[in-house]
Amino acid sequence: MTSTRKFKAKVSESGSSVFIPIPFDPNEVWGAKQRHYVAGTINGCAIRGPLSSDGQSFFLPLGAAWRRGAKIGTDEQVTVTISPEGPQQGNLAPDVAAALAAEPNALTFFESLATFYRNTYIKWIESAKRPETRAARIAEMMSLLKAGKKQK
Repeated sequence: MTSTRKFKAKVSESGSSVFIPIPFDPNEVWGAKQRHYVAGTINGCAIRGPLSSDGQSFFLPLGAAWRRGAKIGTDEQVTVTISPEGPQQGNLAPDVAAALAAEPNALTFFESLATFYRNTYIKWIESAKRPETRAARIAEMMSLLKAGKKQK
């Protein structure tokens, strides 16, 4: 199963917000999360950031500077390719995935973190040379995540 989604959509505007509606539920496709960070392209121009939701549907907000640089206007039909950014639960080492699965609140918080923070935790654990150091770091990460800490 691929995590990348490609679709065509119309750039929409509501008040001062410009966005691309997402034609699928990211919680169903990529797993339920507080926030979905994505990376991909819009008409071949790179984009990354979090999806937003109004409680009923998801959308990708587009900033004015990015739109100017990409030369994309409102009401324009675009081709979007996006996928989840950063470490995903299915790609984690078995010991890290098991620790997160055992603590649903820590897992939810971990998945809500920006990619930078998730990568930092994983790199810190992966840099351990000895198994006991790795186990201690996983335990410390779990403690920090349960306490709502973004970083060590």
